[in-house]
Amino acid sequence: MICRIWHGRTSRERADEYAIFLKDRAISDYRSVSGNIDVAILRRDDGDVSHFLTVTHWSSEEAIRAFAGDDILSAKYYPEDSGFLLEFEPEVQHFDVVAEQASH
Repeated sequence: MICRIWHGRTSRERADEYAIFLKDRAISDYRSVSGNIDVAILRRDDGDVSHFLTVTHWSSEEAIRAFAGDDILSAKYYPEDSGFLLEFEPEVQHFDVVAEQASH
């Protein structure tokens, strides 16, 4: 399993609205791709800026490619992001999941 992590920053004043956008638009996009295992969106407020991490788990690189395109380390952005984000980080991070425990 592969963990894919994207980071973005927005102004604190737009953070609530961006969180709703991510919940409504991004989660359904990730979940629509075969091989996506789960999605979590994290937020941390820091002064006038809010940081967002989108943490997803994937069954394989092929599944990530179906979501992100051939360059699987490239960040995927939505047109609406330009109204929220302070910059566009070009890449995401991938980690191999070497241990996990799911709660039931």
